Amino acid sequence: MKLRSVMNNTILMMILLIVCRFPADSQAVYGSVKDAETGQPIGFCSITFVKSGSGTTADAGGKFKIVIPSQPLTPELIFTYVGYYPDTVLLSSGIQEYKIRLQPTQGTLSEVVVTGVSKATLIKENPVPVISVSAKAIESSTEDNIIDVLVKNVPGLNAVKTGPNISKPFIRGLGYNRVLTLYDGIRQEGQQWGDEHGLEADAYNIDKAEIIKGPASLMYGSDAVAGVVSILSAMPVRQDKKLHGKYFSEYQHNNGLVGNGIRLTWADDHWAYVMRGSWRVAKNYANSIDGRVYNTGFRETNASSTIQYKSNKGNSNLNVTLYDNLQGIPDGSRDSITRKFTQQIYEGNKDDIKNRPLVPDAALNSYSLSPLHQHIQHYRVYSNNHYEIGQGDIDFSIAFQQNIRREYNHPTLPQQAGMYVRLNTWNYGFRYNAPAICNIEITLGINGMYQNNKNKKATDFPIPDYNLFDAGTYLFAKWKQNKWTISGGARYDIRYLQGNDFYTVTDALLNFRRKVSPPDTAGAYLQFSSFSKTFTGTSLSFGITYKINEYLSLKVNIANGYRAPNITEFASNGLDPGAHIIYLGNRNFVPEFSLQEDIGADIRFKNISASLSIFNNDLRHYIYLSQVTDANGNLLLNSQGNKTYQYQQSAARLYGLEAILNLHPAFIKGFSFNNSFSLIYGYNKKQEFKNKGINGEYLPLIPPLKLVSSINYEIKVKSKLFSAFNYKAEAGFTGAQDRYLALDNNETATPAYVLFNFAISTQINLNKSNTLQFQLQVNNVFDKSYQSNLSRLKYFEYYTQSLDGHSGIYNMGRTICAKLIVPF
Repeated sequence: MKLRSVMNNTILMMILLIVCRFPADSQAVYGSVKDAETGQPIGFCSITFVKSGSGTTADAGGKFKIVIPSQPLTPELIFTYVGYYPDTVLLSSGIQEYKIRLQPTQGTLSEVVVTGVSKATLIKENPVPVISVSAKAIESSTEDNIIDVLVKNVPGLNAVKTGPNISKPFIRGLGYNRVLTLYDGIRQEGQQWGDEHGLEADAYNIDKAEIIKGPASLMYGSDAVAGVVSILSAMPVRQDKKLHGKYFSEYQHNNGLVGNGIRLTWADDHWAYVMRGSWRVAKNYANSIDGRVYNTGFRETNASSTIQYKSNKGNSNLNVTLYDNLQGIPDGSRDSITRKFTQQIYEGNKDDIKNRPLVPDAALNSYSLSPLHQHIQHYRVYSNNHYEIGQGDIDFSIAFQQNIRREYNHPTLPQQAGMYVRLNTWNYGFRYNAPAICNIEITLGINGMYQNNKNKKATDFPIPDYNLFDAGTYLFAKWKQNKWTISGGARYDIRYLQGNDFYTVTDALLNFRRKVSPPDTAGAYLQFSSFSKTFTGTSLSFGITYKINEYLSLKVNIANGYRAPNITEFASNGLDPGAHIIYLGNRNFVPEFSLQEDIGADIRFKNISASLSIFNNDLRHYIYLSQVTDANGNLLLNSQGNKTYQYQQSAARLYGLEAILNLHPAFIKGFSFNNSFSLIYGYNKKQEFKNKGINGEYLPLIPPLKLVSSINYEIKVKSKLFSAFNYKAEAGFTGAQDRYLALDNNETATPAYVLFNFAISTQINLNKSNTLQFQLQVNNVFDKSYQSNLSRLKYFEYYTQSLDGHSGIYNMGRTICAKLIVPF
């Protein structure tokens, strides 16, 4: 289906939803939310129906009003706000006013999550390791992109980076197609096997994020063996029939990033409308070793809209999102003497990577992108629905998304894409939550997707055209009694992958490869032979939570995850120009399976809160990349210095721990001392690598020891203009990584480093309902020169040694950031 047709149908559906309004009897309750110790109002507290997840938000003065359907989905409301224990209130007939008092506890882990569970669940009752990141935490962080924001807030979550705007999420040492990304519950599909593009999402309009650490295949099927990053977009918080909004603006001085975003909302008792948009642009980033790093700028645009209808039985919404990103593709070529960056101007054998011309200073400092860049577009149309059926309820969703990637790597013909692929995906899901029987909640579900990938007019073809159909059905049960919560389930998945013969020829005029189809295949090269493959897998999960008392709870969980090989692992045979890698797949692969055990503990007292999670993950048929060498043991390179990698399979093991310790003494109002710690080890269990250490035994891209400590102090002031000032000082220690994969020069040792950050923010009273937030932040205060072992740019080097003793590209230097958030 063409995108234009889909968009036209979507607009028609929106018109029908607006016209077809149905009345529903309802009543309202109201009240206020305050701090139980100080009596101060808690503005913008989240108020949610426990079962359906719908709700509202208190105003700046802590007052709220929420419509209760005549036959409510649940008689319970849960009140949550960052820094406070949540409170669940059972609504009583005849009572309309409720006075809520929340107990403060900074750094609490008692948040409500919806990812990986059958219905909204408190984290302390969920045996699966999961962390929730609130809108407040997201908005108060100033980083390069949304994944980096989440990395700052979640121990065990890391990112493999290719410059500021490209961050691939890694959970406990595993990433790419092992981490499933959800956007409003819809799995994100955008050629995520690639290194050189990030998450296609609007960072300014995210209300909440939830991260599952460990196999989540039970609910989501293939690709969730490492965990899930779930992003939830912002929805209206007031149902007062008035137009509200929020404006975002930020500037980061290092790469000149300028960002602006806006959100407009309107809602009444039954209908809600949202329009969102943002725009970000940046030039090349800089550090004290490399100066400005050529071709790391970007230009990103987002737009989205939502229509939601709510009745006394449930709700439906229809959503449209558009993402467009022009992104530089760095290659790291330099002059050997001056170490200044050079640029490619020739092709093939005429291009000598060690004798290219220098990049002019004007180009290094410009917002204009190089002709060698990538263009990524991602479109979504999706609908999520939740309705009560008798004493149970159902959730169902359907989505269409299209991902288009063009990578321009021909300097002599800049309008010709080297790689040009279009991926269409249809997602579907259905879930039934049966009525509880003997405290047992049972959920039945099915979900999956259909994909069609097509290579368009290009010259490089790393993957073939293909069709994919995926389906999985699952059973999940949860029993809760007094201090015990036990949950678990089983799932069966099937995935069918099919592709036809794929031929290419060399264009006689341009001397580039191009795709040809029968009957015009005489003399053509069969780059991909036809294939038809079926993968199946079973996933299991079982967990227990025991609440010893109000302050301490213990968790144990064991989960078996399944992942089918992705298309590049199974069938690739060509250059990905953005990654600068020639990929070679393996059609004999079988699915990966992971078995992970987790043991955890949560402690929450008035002055201290802490958590500990220890895990062990054994993987069968682990798929990894291995560099290809020639008969003499030399790396196999093409004329542009691109390396060749072949996918392999073996067993692997990862284990480690994460810990959080937050001190928030009640006698020092607004003060907290927060600490997080993570440690991961990863081993390739292939027999030939046993006891080989860096020569094959250690897995690549394993995060080193990481310790982050911060001091926060919020000072409330009695002023008509200012309501509060917040100060934050942070130190992040990243340990040396001497357990790296040195085999075939894949990785090198990485020394330890410490980064210091400082931020000050204030809240300015605009009126009784709205407060403006202004933040000034300095990242890498002392302009530390460092390289992360998770930065791909560290290995962009074409010389064995240099005059200054440095190798590869360094991370970003000092960055001064200013952010303004204006609600209205």
